[in-house]
Amino acid sequence: MSAADQVRTPEEITVPVAGGSLAALYWAADAPGAPLVVLLHGITANALAWGPVAAALAGDCEVVAPDLRGRARSAGLPGPYGLGAHARDVTDLLERFGADAAPGAQATVLVGHSMGGFVAALAVNGQARELVHGLVLVDGGLPLAVPPAADLDATLAAVLGPTLDRLGRTFPDLASVRAFWAQHPAVGPWVDHPAVAAYLARDLTGSPPELRSAVVPEAVRADGADGLDNALLAEATTDFAVPTTLLWAPRGMLGDPPGFYDEVRLAGMGLERAGVAGGGVTAREVPDTDHYSILWTDQGVAAIAAAVRAAAAA
Repeated sequence: MSAADQVRTPEEITVPVAGGSLAALYWAADAPGAPLVVLLHGITANALAWGPVAAALAGDCEVVAPDLRGRARSAGLPGPYGLGAHARDVTDLLERFGADAAPGAQATVLVGHSMGGFVAALAVNGQARELVHGLVLVDGGLPLAVPPAADLDATLAAVLGPTLDRLGRTFPDLASVRAFWAQHPAVGPWVDHPAVAAYLARDLTGSPPELRSAVVPEAVRADGADGLDNALLAEATTDFAVPTTLLWAPRGMLGDPPGFYDEVRLAGMGLERAGVAGGGVTAREVPDTDHYSILWTDQGVAAIAAAVRAAAAA
């Protein structure tokens, strides 16, 4: 059985945050004192994007994956949106679980994919600085080589492609939802894997014949504006407060190269000089993955789980 097929049933929980409750999935640990791992998803995704990774960690770790504000079962949370708002919500979640970076405390690792990487970076270098021991960024979290155009919506459409197209559509049934995603060049090969099918289903709200994505378009726009602001991100991610690992995919959001990062671009960031407390940023390619499959392939799941365990042990 591949990593993408392994799904442990999580518990649905909520965490009080500004304006209401943040929905999250919780996978319990088998023993007290296990590392706390918080998984943050991408810009139009939801908590179940992490299903295979959570399955690889659950039991050995206490795992929490929120639906970020404006997505899935947190869609009802009001604005303002933006990466800073998500970072505050994540800080509230960490405090709810008693996270504490003091020596001898339960190890806490923050993990972010795509936009979730930027949220994790802002949280670690901001309000959550005293709550987290390690940071794992998955194909996100460092400034992108995507210069913002004069028109934000055009830039988001170019970067996100079909994932953005679905936000203005309704679907008569689940079969039509599957057919939509089956045409996506990167997600399409995965639509019939149980973990990915569950992730795609969690995105939906409404009833047939008017199923639609629960993602709030205004949230995507606000978050996207922050995510494309390289000046903001460079300032926030120059020196990480904790040891940090970046795992990057050689292929992008449509399944083709280039991805968001490559060896030349990462070398130009001077990662060997970044970070404090002896941590810095360690960048590793996850071969034969794209921006989505890095969460679902066996090699992607193994790389993320290994990075999380190393961060917790350190």
